[in-house]
Amino acid sequence: MTRAEADGARPETTGLVLHWATGYDWLVWLVMHGRERAFRERMIELARLQGGERVLDVGCGTGSLALTAKRLHASIAVFGVDASAEMIARAQNKAARAGVTADFRQSVAESLPFAPACMEVVTTTVMLHHLGPAARRQCAAEIKRVLRPGGRWLLVDFEGAARHAGGVLRFFHRHGHIRPGELRALAEEVGFRVMEAGPLGFRNLHFVLATAPQAGE
Repeated sequence: MTRAEADGARPETTGLVLHWATGYDWLVWLVMHGRERAFRERMIELARLQGGERVLDVGCGTGSLALTAKRLHASIAVFGVDASAEMIARAQNKAARAGVTADFRQSVAESLPFAPACMEVVTTTVMLHHLGPAARRQCAAEIKRVLRPGGRWLLVDFEGAARHAGGVLRFFHRHGHIRPGELRALAEEVGFRVMEAGPLGFRNLHFVLATAPQAGE
């Protein structure tokens, strides 16, 4: 039984892309018009990674962001979780082929398989819209639990007009919709302090960088 189920809430992480690992990297490349490497590097820049940190990517897909982070910051330890066994298998294969040490595990975002206060950085990139409102709050609470006081959470997702997206973008909008300002509100609701927020510069993607509360906050 997962932590979310023990608390009386059934994990809601579902979706077509969960079972399409072989085509997922191609889909991201198509959506980003071939700029997916620049997109990942921009997210890593926003996360303000530092040497020796433990970095967790929630909803890691095929592991591209975690592996890019490790390439750019060799001394960090990278972890990734995804609800899809297929995605995790592909991420593990990519890490093995690249000779990179990375810890990828199958898990839903609402019940993270890590001890409290064990991470310095958590990222959730283009995945929160796959969760309903209750599951998003569970995910946020879990991220707060695993982050050390003062640790950073980078949220990236579509906001606004993509609600009615057609074509290939419909695969990224099957479950939920992130209204303008909702990323920031989600972080603040569970006690995070927002450091920086704004458009990412890719389509209508927005980001929020927030810090976990310190003791006594």
